[in-house]
Amino acid sequence: MRSRKFLRAEQLGLRFDVPGLVAGVDEAGRGPLAGPVVAAAVILDDLQPIKGLADSKVLTPMRREKLFDEIRAKALCCCIAEASAAEIDQINILQATMLAMRRAVEGLRLKPAKVLVDGNRIPVLKVPAEAIIKGDAKVKAISAASILAKVHRDRLCLALHEQHPQYGFDGHKGYPTPEHLAALRAHGACPEHRRSFGPVRDVLPR
Repeated sequence: MRSRKFLRAEQLGLRFDVPGLVAGVDEAGRGPLAGPVVAAAVILDDLQPIKGLADSKVLTPMRREKLFDEIRAKALCCCIAEASAAEIDQINILQATMLAMRRAVEGLRLKPAKVLVDGNRIPVLKVPAEAIIKGDAKVKAISAASILAKVHRDRLCLALHEQHPQYGFDGHKGYPTPEHLAALRAHGACPEHRRSFGPVRDVLPR
């Protein structure tokens, strides 16, 4: 039986090659004051390359939308998962991000032999995983995951704007812009606001 120390080492950012399918994982929505944090996992098909994959933050919204559809059509499999605002408040944003990532990987139709995660932390998984800093700009599968997560969350914010137009979610996407903070002070928090985040907590009834 493997020791706990060995199991922990296997989940760290160690360089190792495992034959088989590789999944890229990224998230969107750690910083906003409202809505879920979203994660995506993608296994690309080498026989159907996708041009223009890059970190979602450097792409225009129109380009992201087009790539979103192309990734969904050409990838071997992909999964988008969430951790809700309530879960973020319950277990904190870091752990909720790890939870969303784990849900995305476990939701893949095909089981990867290895998972590559953007950043410097990885969720606890049943397969080997490696964290890659700036991976969304270096690894195509992570780039694809970043695009899926970003577009999905932006669409959630548009739906949230329809429910609560007074906050302007269609513009700031939940981030703590001056406009969003002013709307919070004027209207209080809506059900999708993260109550554990300071600016939201400050406007809650004492």
